[in-house]
Amino acid sequence: MRRFYLITRDLHLYVGLFLSPFVLVFSASVFYLVHGLAPRPAPLLSDSSRTVNDLSFPPGLASLQGRARVDALRPVLEQAGVSGEVDFVRHLPGEHRLIVPLRLPNRDTVVSLDYRERTATISSRDHSFGDAVVYLHKMPGPHNADVRGNSRLMRWWRVLADATAYLTLFVTLSGLYLWVALKAERRAGLVLLFAGAITFCTLVYAIAA
Repeated sequence: MRRFYLITRDLHLYVGLFLSPFVLVFSASVFYLVHGLAPRPAPLLSDSSRTVNDLSFPPGLASLQGRARVDALRPVLEQAGVSGEVDFVRHLPGEHRLIVPLRLPNRDTVVSLDYRERTATISSRDHSFGDAVVYLHKMPGPHNADVRGNSRLMRWWRVLADATAYLTLFVTLSGLYLWVALKAERRAGLVLLFAGAITFCTLVYAIAA
C-alpha cells in the first residue's frame, strides 16, 4: 500500500507538470473566447496574392465530395506550397474553380484552384496570438466533422487535446486518493469538496432554469 501511494504521488506530480503547458493554453484561451478581456486585432494582410502554374490535378477531382475531395486536394496544395487545416471546399463549376480556405493557428490562407488551367491563386492573412489560442481551444471540434482533422497539425492536436482531458482526469482522481491518504487534511478537504459541489449544482440549476 505504501509503494502504491508513493507511485501515485510521483505520477500525480510529474503528470501535472507535463500537463501544465496545455492547461495554460486552454485556460488562457478562455479569456479571449469567453470574456473578451484581451484585445483581438483584426487579421492583417500578410502576403500579396501569388499564382502558381502547371499544377498536377488528380482526375475527377471536381466530382468528389467531402473528405475524399479534401484528401485528393492535399497533393495539389503541397505542390502550391501551402499547408493547414481545410475548413471546406467551395466548387464553382461555371468557372472550373475550387475555393479552398486553409487555417493554421496564426494564419488564414485562401487558395483558388483553376483545375482547367491548372493554376492556383493564393492569398493569406495573419492572426494575433489571441485568435491562435482561441482556434486551438475550439478545434478540432464537432463542426463539419466529415472533413475535420485533415491536416497533420490538427491530427496531432486532437491527440494532445484528448490526452490532456484523460490525464487531467487522472490528476484529479489521484489527487483525491492522495488527499484521502492524508488524515490530517480530510476535514478541510471535505469542506472544500462540499463547497465546490454546492457551487457547481447552483450554477447548473441557474443555467438550466
